[in-house]
Amino acid sequence: MKALFEVLIVSFKLGCTSFGGPIAHLGYFHNEYIKRRRWLDERSYADLVALAQFLPGPASSQVGIGIGLLRAGWLGGVAAWIGFTLPSVILLLLFALFMQGFDLGTSGWIHGLKIVAVAIVAQAVLSMGQKLTPDRNRVTIAILAAAVTLLWQTAVSQLFVLVVGGGIGYFWYRQKSGATIHSLTVPISRGAGAVCLSLFFIFLVGLPILRHSYEADWLALIESFYRSGSLVFGGGHVVLPLLEREVVPTGWISKADFLTGYGAAQAVPGPLFTIAAYLGAMINGVKGAILAIVAIFLPAFLLMAGTLPYWNTLRQHEKVQGALIGVNAAVVGILLAALYNPLWLSAVDSSRDFVLGLLLFGMLVYWKLPPWIVVLVGAAGGELLTLL
Repeated sequence: MKALFEVLIVSFKLGCTSFGGPIAHLGYFHNEYIKRRRWLDERSYADLVALAQFLPGPASSQVGIGIGLLRAGWLGGVAAWIGFTLPSVILLLLFALFMQGFDLGTSGWIHGLKIVAVAIVAQAVLSMGQKLTPDRNRVTIAILAAAVTLLWQTAVSQLFVLVVGGGIGYFWYRQKSGATIHSLTVPISRGAGAVCLSLFFIFLVGLPILRHSYEADWLALIESFYRSGSLVFGGGHVVLPLLEREVVPTGWISKADFLTGYGAAQAVPGPLFTIAAYLGAMINGVKGAILAIVAIFLPAFLLMAGTLPYWNTLRQHEKVQGALIGVNAAVVGILLAALYNPLWLSAVDSSRDFVLGLLLFGMLVYWKLPPWIVVLVGAAGGELLTLL
């Protein structure tokens, strides 16, 4: 019970302070779960990130769910999801109900939070790069991964980079990985994992059939959001066009309202998938928000719980270890690419922005200040920049 409560509290704190999108979230997670609390070793965390990158859905939320599952079992996974998503769900629900005409997109503090995200990802690139790319071969994989990710920006490019990185690692390191792999205690049996994977596919195939067989608004909403959450590779930003095609042409909400929700989702912490709370509330109030948020995150939970027992066994094999070395190096490259685009390009517009980002980076890396302090300083700094 103590571990479960600890997972809920820590994930809730992260849900209140994790701005900047999935890549930035992984940096926050690394700082809190690995460096500060040491719930996992560096290699296990990198392997969990690699697994989440391979699976469809919100990668950062899946990493958080995986850590919760490993730390406190089934309820730990649920607690990690609730804690991380609840702050942004509440904010977006309130926004949908009471603040539909308020423009957040030009606020100075939002610009400051974008610079915070740059500092967070830069810290993650530095920290993970030192541990996961210690030799020339792995640095080469990371550089190539960053180049391909930047030059070929599609929904499947990251998956392609991870597969190729794993293939290179398989041939270069399959017999000389030399790494000590700490076995993870996964409180989920393979049978339970198989049930979760079966349920994922049953819902994916069965919900569309039910939707066309029974005309019910609540069933149509669940099916739309579950399918959107099941078929997204590449993170939260990729789900937005999918959701727009689901809710705008059907007449559930207008395009203007959808874009307003997109702006609000950028301004709140936590996963971008929580825009489902805003959309659901616009469609059918609080009930719609609850149905939409559960439906869009359910595939992520089922996939992580279903694959984790098998993943823990696979990663022990020497050949798989070699492939994971390559995958982890590619993850560093993807982080590096994300640091430039979209984070740097969307946040750093002037020398003043760079100075603020440098200050925040120093606060994180060298002064070792808690991330929530860095978030507050970043928001205040962004507001101050608008006055200069």
